[in-house]
Amino acid sequence: MSGYPGPVEIQSKYSDEEWGLLVGLPQSVIVAASQAESDGSRRTIAEWTAGMTAIGDGRDSASELVRQVAVEVVERLGDLEEGADPPIIQLPDPQMAITEAVDRAGSVHALLAGKAEDADAEAYRFWVVTIAEQVVSAAKTGDVLGLGGDIVTEPERRFRDQLAAALEV
Repeated sequence: MSGYPGPVEIQSKYSDEEWGLLVGLPQSVIVAASQAESDGSRRTIAEWTAGMTAIGDGRDSASELVRQVAVEVVERLGDLEEGADPPIIQLPDPQMAITEAVDRAGSVHALLAGKAEDADAEAYRFWVVTIAEQVVSAAKTGDVLGLGGDIVTEPERRFRDQLAAALEV
């Protein structure tokens, strides 16, 4: 048996509010990243699917913190591997979604710095930025019949970079 804390010990380190912040950030990232560029419904579905897949991939992380957060997010939003549809959320003000996700990321960074093991904090921050990267690169924008367009647009790149800076990745 390793000296590494198990699932109950990980979650018990955090208050309900703090745990909610950790569990809520991945979904906030999908919302913000998918709204950074207005893509149309087909592309938004592709972005949400990519984001949910990246969240689900966290269940296989070497980090117990990432695994536990990923399990809880998938339980709340549905498991694509079990046929759930991605729960697409669009807000009336995309910039507000971006600002809130970046602010939340800054709060998560401070929380992890104070309470998480260094390896868990690093794994969580990298995982969240990976989720954003998967979303923003899931669908081309501005293409015509598959030709041209940008995989990652400037607004998407800007969001991803702001998120990474807030998490200090």
